[in-house]
Amino acid sequence: MKAIYNKIIVSAMVGAAGLTIGGCTDLDETIYSRLASEKYEFTDADLEATIAPVYSSLRDVYWGWFGMADIMDESSDVWGVPNRIGIGWGDLYISMHKHEFNAGIGHFSVNWSNNYAGVNACNQILANEQVASSELIKAQVRAYRAMYYYNLFDLFRNIPLDTTFVHPDGWTPEQAAPEVTYKWIESELKEVADQCGDDISLGKLSKYAAYMQLAKLYLNHDAWFPNNKDNSYYQKCIDCLNVIINSGKFALATNYSDNFLEDISASPEIIFGIVFENKYAGGNFMANLWIHNAGRARWNFSGWATGGGIVFPQFLDIYEDGDTRLENTWAGGPQYAMDGSPILLDGEPLDYTRELHSIDNPGCYPMESWRLIKYEIKSGDYGTSYDDVPYYRYADALLMKAECLLRLGGYNGETEDDAAALVTQVRARNFKADPSKAKVTAAQLKGGSKYNYGHRENTGELGGADNWVENYQGGDDIELGGLLDELAREFVCEAHRRDDIIRFTIKGTNMNVYCGKSWFCKDPEADRHTDIFPIPQDALDGNPKLKQNPGYTAAN
Repeated sequence: MKAIYNKIIVSAMVGAAGLTIGGCTDLDETIYSRLASEKYEFTDADLEATIAPVYSSLRDVYWGWFGMADIMDESSDVWGVPNRIGIGWGDLYISMHKHEFNAGIGHFSVNWSNNYAGVNACNQILANEQVASSELIKAQVRAYRAMYYYNLFDLFRNIPLDTTFVHPDGWTPEQAAPEVTYKWIESELKEVADQCGDDISLGKLSKYAAYMQLAKLYLNHDAWFPNNKDNSYYQKCIDCLNVIINSGKFALATNYSDNFLEDISASPEIIFGIVFENKYAGGNFMANLWIHNAGRARWNFSGWATGGGIVFPQFLDIYEDGDTRLENTWAGGPQYAMDGSPILLDGEPLDYTRELHSIDNPGCYPMESWRLIKYEIKSGDYGTSYDDVPYYRYADALLMKAECLLRLGGYNGETEDDAAALVTQVRARNFKADPSKAKVTAAQLKGGSKYNYGHRENTGELGGADNWVENYQGGDDIELGGLLDELAREFVCEAHRRDDIIRFTIKGTNMNVYCGKSWFCKDPEADRHTDIFPIPQDALDGNPKLKQNPGYTAAN
C-alpha cells in the first residue's frame, strides 16, 4: 500500500503551506528539494535551517489574515470590527463580536489549517533520522509542535492528535479526548523543555519559552476543565515561571513601547518573539486595519488603510489617570500630519471620537473610535507590517505568577502581598510622573473590575437624535477583577484577552466573563459552549470521523 502524507486538515491545508521557507534564513548555498536524503551528512548550520518551515508557519499562525492576532481578541470585550458606514467591513466580524459563531466563519478555518500546517511541518522534520539525531533541534521542533497543538486545543478542544508524518492510503485522523491531548502537550513540554537550550536570541525557542508555554497550559487548566478544578495546576504554573524569573536572563523593558518597536531584539523582556522583516517576512496589519486612510498622513506610511477596528469606550474607561499606556496604545481626537497641519477628511478635520454608535445597527461612522498605535509605525513603511511579535513577555510571566499566588492565597513561602508587589513592578514604568500611583494592594487586585459591563449602543443616526440602548451589569462581581483590568491594560492587542476573560469567572457562579457578561452590542449567554469555537466546516467535510463541538450545527 502506497504511503501518503498526513492529511489532518485535508485538501490544501497541509505540507506546502507549512513548508514554505520564509524570513531571514539564508539557504542560497544549499537548496533542499526535499528534507535530507539519507546520504546527506548534516552540518550544524543545516540542522538550524531545517527549523525554517516550522518557524515560518508560526508567522502565518499569528499574523495570517483571520489568524491568532484576530481570533483571540475579536470575540472579547476590548475591540472589534463593525459595519463601517461608507467603508465596509462588518459581516463575519459582527458574528465574532456577538458570539454568534458558526462553522463557516473564516477565522476558524484559517486557525485550524495554519496550526495544523505547523504540526505537519514538525512531523515531517522529526521523521528524518538525521535531523532527529540532534538533541537540540529535535527538542525545539517538538516544543514548536506542542505550541501548535496548544493553540488548536485552546481554540477547538476536540482535535485530532497525530505525531507521525507518513500514513497508509485512506487514513484520516480521529479526535482525541481533551484530557488525552492536554496530557500529551504537558508530557511533551516537560520532556523537552530543558533540552531546548539557553539561547534566547529573538526568533529562537529556548528552554524558557518552553517553560512559558507549559506555564500557560497549567494556568488555563481549570478554565478548560471547569468540572475538574485542581489548585495544584496553579502551583505547577508558579514552578515553571520561577525557572524563567530566577534565571536572571530577563527584565522589564524601561519603556512599555520598547516591546512593540519594529525591531524588538534589544528588549530584555522578550522571552520568545517572532521576527518579521522588510520584503521577506511582513505580516503585522494592525496599522492597516485601524488607521483611517486619511490618517496615514500622521506617519506618512505607504500601506493601505481603511480604519476597520474599534475600541470599546467601556474598556477605555478602565485606564487610570497617569497611566501612560493609554497614550502609548491609542490615538484619539483631532489628527495632524507630520508637518503639524490638520488632517482633513472631505474638508473637515479628521477627529477620532471616543464614542461609538453600534456594531451593526447602524454600525460605526468613519471617524468613530480611537485608533490603535501600540505597534510602531515608521514613516515610509507599509504600516506595521515588519514589526516583530512579542509572543511571550517577562511582564506576562510576572503577572501570571501574581494571578496564581492570588488564586492560591500564597504558595511556597510567598503571599498575596508578594503578588501585589509583582503587579506593582510591572505598573511602575507606566506611572513615572507619580510613582505612588503604580502601587497596588492584594485587596485591590481581588476586588471588582472597573469595567462597566453591559449592553451599550446608540441606534440613532449620525446628525440625528441619539437612541441609546443600555443595560449595565458592572464588574463588581468578577473574581480578581482588579487583576483582570491590569491584564487588559498591559496586554491589549497581544492575542491575550479571550483566554483571560474565559479564565476569570463571575463570583458565586460557574459562568465566566467571556460568556456571562455583555459589552457594547454583545449580550450575556445562557451557557459556556462558546468557550471553544466550532470545528471548521471544511475540516468536517473532509473527514467524516470529526464530530462538531457541542452547541454548534453546520455552517449557515
